[in-house]
Amino acid sequence: MKRLPIVALIGQTNAGKSSILNRMAHKNIAIVAREEGTTRDNVVATIDDSFILADTAGLKDPNDDFEASIQEQIQDAIESADVILVTLDSSKYFNHRDAKIAKDALRSQKPVFLLLNKCDLAESLPIEEFRALGISPERIYYISATTGQGVASLKEGLSGSLRELRSAAAQVIVPVPRDGGPAERDPKKAIKPSLKVALIGRPNVGKSSLFNALGRKQQAIVSSRQGTTRDVNRVQVKYKGRELEILDTAGLRKPGKREVGIEKFSAIRTLAAIEESDICCLLVDSTEPHSKLDQSLAGQIVEAGKGIIMVVTKSDLLENAEPTNYFGEENVGNRTAADFLIDQLEKDYDFLPYAPVVLTSSETGENVTQLFELALQIDEARHTEIRTADLNKILNEAIVSHPPAGLKNTRPKPKYIVQTDICPPWFVVHGHDLGLLHWSWKRFLERKVREKYPFIGTPIKFSYRSDNNRGEVDK
Repeated sequence: MKRLPIVALIGQTNAGKSSILNRMAHKNIAIVAREEGTTRDNVVATIDDSFILADTAGLKDPNDDFEASIQEQIQDAIESADVILVTLDSSKYFNHRDAKIAKDALRSQKPVFLLLNKCDLAESLPIEEFRALGISPERIYYISATTGQGVASLKEGLSGSLRELRSAAAQVIVPVPRDGGPAERDPKKAIKPSLKVALIGRPNVGKSSLFNALGRKQQAIVSSRQGTTRDVNRVQVKYKGRELEILDTAGLRKPGKREVGIEKFSAIRTLAAIEESDICCLLVDSTEPHSKLDQSLAGQIVEAGKGIIMVVTKSDLLENAEPTNYFGEENVGNRTAADFLIDQLEKDYDFLPYAPVVLTSSETGENVTQLFELALQIDEARHTEIRTADLNKILNEAIVSHPPAGLKNTRPKPKYIVQTDICPPWFVVHGHDLGLLHWSWKRFLERKVREKYPFIGTPIKFSYRSDNNRGEVDK
């Protein structure tokens, strides 16, 4: 599978779903409390770089104003997740709600696991009491989120199911030969998969309008009401002979402000769309440019190793705007509100100096086509391969101009660098005591590489491996 698969924890309240997520993620991500219904929003964590684990709010009375109905939540989990983890308290007999959860999950024909949590308690029931739910015995696990018992076995079982999913989803792609074959001499003969571009951003930022403009047809429902798009809409377009697939995602609101039910799994679909895509267009509203959530989304895109374009929407509203309306600054010379906006974005996203910024308007069509051009450029950058000799020349120049300093009065010695991967480009530096390299020198080396190879719109990854095993691989 091109994206990381989604594994959803579902079940009634107080079954320990949040504790299980925290245990599997090795850190406290979800709030854990004795009171039922503590989790009001889905909480997501990437587990071992293998899958996305989503903790959902417990299933409660459908008449509860703060909860979606059982059927809505189960149906959304079935549609959104690749693997479903039905979670029960092993110290209690299952009831009709648990049985319906398991039945609906099994009906999806997706892998379903049964987690019998709290097995460390003396009153845990025997496994025979739960087999009537119909879940395969080999997918029933006694676990304890408190002690960690059974979690390793669960991960191993999940890995097997995920391998089967990847095998089923695998597509045959003809690679470009490296031996000087016909495809290498004529790249046009190499079969290229469609380039997937996801539109990411907050609700009502203009994703659906831009989606329609890019697809030149009314594919998505456009409304001033927030949260109109609930699923991921897709459209295929061709630009300069290349197939592009545009993904329009549901908007993500701040945690605590998301609606229950459908919007919960819309958020998970958005995260899955980031994983599935090659390039993400992060949409920023020109009238509300200051947003911590936008920065958080940018961080998730970078962490996933995807290409990124900063897209400022509703730029037509900037034409007659005074800079003071946005930033409290006086207009200087001939500078416009758009100039001040770009300055502010550069400050807010100083960790993305390589990301191009495009001002667009779905109403006027301004710079919409430019997104296609940038997508092709970023895709080319993501496939860039640098010769080892050229990389080591850059490394040696960096060492001479700024000798690396280490922690604890050490002198790390980088020896050589190689590129090990593309999409995103990944470089491995080998040497002595590299686990003690100061972060500032690592950033300096990345700047040196980008001076020669800009890698427009794409993050690049570095790992540092020491021949004396001092310090783990740094990604």
